[in-house]
Amino acid sequence: MTSQSSNYPIRNDWLRSWAEDILEPELPIVDPHHHLWDRGGWRYLLHELLDDLNSGHHIIATVFLQCRSMHRADGPEELRPVGETEFVNGIAAMSASGGFGSTRVCAGIVGYADMRLGARVREVLEAHIRAGGGRFRGVRHTSAWDADSTIVNPANVAPRGLMADKAFREGLATLTSLGLSFDAWLYHPQIDELTELARALPEMAIVLNHVGGPLRVGAYASRKDEVFERWSRSMRNLAGCSNVFVKLGGLGMRINGLGFDEQPKPPSSAALADGMRPFFETCIEAFGAERCMFESNFPVDKGAYPYAAYWNACKRLTHGASAADKAALFKDTAARFYRLELHGPW
Repeated sequence: MTSQSSNYPIRNDWLRSWAEDILEPELPIVDPHHHLWDRGGWRYLLHELLDDLNSGHHIIATVFLQCRSMHRADGPEELRPVGETEFVNGIAAMSASGGFGSTRVCAGIVGYADMRLGARVREVLEAHIRAGGGRFRGVRHTSAWDADSTIVNPANVAPRGLMADKAFREGLATLTSLGLSFDAWLYHPQIDELTELARALPEMAIVLNHVGGPLRVGAYASRKDEVFERWSRSMRNLAGCSNVFVKLGGLGMRINGLGFDEQPKPPSSAALADGMRPFFETCIEAFGAERCMFESNFPVDKGAYPYAAYWNACKRLTHGASAADKAALFKDTAARFYRLELHGPW
């Protein structure tokens, strides 16, 4: 999503009315999915991110995900997204100085390159690697498409059947040859297409964003049980691809229709946990904790709940989990997938 109007509006007074004790405040967390931008009156840069990171949980590192932020204004079209990596690497360098706290912000960077360039995308990927200062980890090229045009983000429309496109797959193979990973963002009716892609490119490291984008609005609003059944069946099938991981989060978007924004006060972490539980537990059961990672998807999800509330909900959902599974879900899976070098007693 590209603008505040595409998601729930950010209501800071509403967010500040949330009040809970922070659960397990010492538990180390890697947040593997957030954005940074300044557009359309919506500013979310280092200081805004730090306000959320410092709200009580022990966030030790983060991963930035592409959001068409700070692309170059000129030069070859295919190289303009490298500007985003340059921008984010500057933020990461600020954080790495230690002058903004102990969290290593943007320790990993996921940018954008047009995979439809096929083998020619190598030049773009190599430019990202140079710009990333050792932090560039992979690419997200959105493939989200649906027949209901009211659901699809009009600012980032993907063509139907993108994942089967020959040039797109050739580009992904080039990504893999450089040791980079692929973030997949799509809607739940497309999960089976991702399964076909993962089987065709078994060496490609893939992480599916936002539990596979279950749609519960528009044409799907009256079919929620059917949606869950189809989504869960497709996710269990996808889990058979050992090269695929999944991010547990992103359920604060309008497309998910969970209604977290509809209360006079922000939802409690218990209410968030109840709403997210069917999706998160299905994924953990299918993929195992070693291939699942919690993600905030901020600031996109900020219109639905506070940052601290989301992590409290995740801690409620893992109450009773083994120490190894909890470490995987909150930190280890993300660090391993994104090849992060974490320095500390964690």
